[in-house]
Amino acid sequence: MPDRSATDLGTAEQGTPGQGTPGQGTPGQGTQIGGVAALRVLHRICRVYAVAGLAVPVFGFATASSLGVLRDAWVIASVLLTGAAAGILALAVLPHQEAVLARLTAGDSTPADAVGGVARLAMLTGVFNLLWAAVTVLMIVRPGSTTGV
Repeated sequence: MPDRSATDLGTAEQGTPGQGTPGQGTPGQGTQIGGVAALRVLHRICRVYAVAGLAVPVFGFATASSLGVLRDAWVIASVLLTGAAAGILALAVLPHQEAVLARLTAGDSTPADAVGGVARLAMLTGVFNLLWAAVTVLMIVRPGSTTGV
């Protein structure tokens, strides 16, 4: 067996010093377990981000109201794009993350089995990010704005 570093193994496959074997389990199992732990942390971050992101429309409406631009096209477009991004996050990204995690933690599938789910998750996450990028551009450029702010 080739020598692998502890960072490559995760925590489950690190053997006790002095033992003849580096751990019990199949090769790569430690990496999979460490990867699942990292995925859990990232999923938790996404859930917290989703809840904290609820403040964005509140502050957005307050700012637009104070500037008197609630009926401007760029604000309406930003609101619609923000709603679409929130919908994708809540209805697609978070559930797909949970499904991939469930598949990997069930023990009956390998990371290769989850590739289809991961590819779809990557696509949905990319769409979510593009929507937020478009909102950011609209907020900075403010096409047609006459407020001078």
